[in-house]
Amino acid sequence: MQITMLKAKLHRATVTHAELGYEGSCAIDGKILDYSGIREYEQIQIYNVNNGERFTTYAIRAEDGSGIFSINGAAARRACPGDYIIVCTYAALNELELQHFKPTLVYFNDNNEMVKTSHTIPVQAA
Repeated sequence: MQITMLKAKLHRATVTHAELGYEGSCAIDGKILDYSGIREYEQIQIYNVNNGERFTTYAIRAEDGSGIFSINGAAARRACPGDYIIVCTYAALNELELQHFKPTLVYFNDNNEMVKTSHTIPVQAA
């Protein structure tokens, strides 16, 4: 049996560009892609914290160290520069793979600098 699990999460990144005329995708700082394990052209889910929009696209590499999170193509209508987004990827794992699996979680400040990383999400209190 395969179970779909959260593979990577980029939490509360700030959209830097929305390029309607650019070929569809989401450009993400290459260093962030490398650290999080998100591959170029991998499918990503984007959740816009500001307006509740949720959409699917794919990741492309932006300049290393640039802090860029650019929403491109038709998706540019779903996010504006300054919006906070959560970017997630998922993986289908079998029972053996699940035994040692932990997602990569990356948290950002308003300048898209990584401020914290983790492999677990805290338990939500009542």
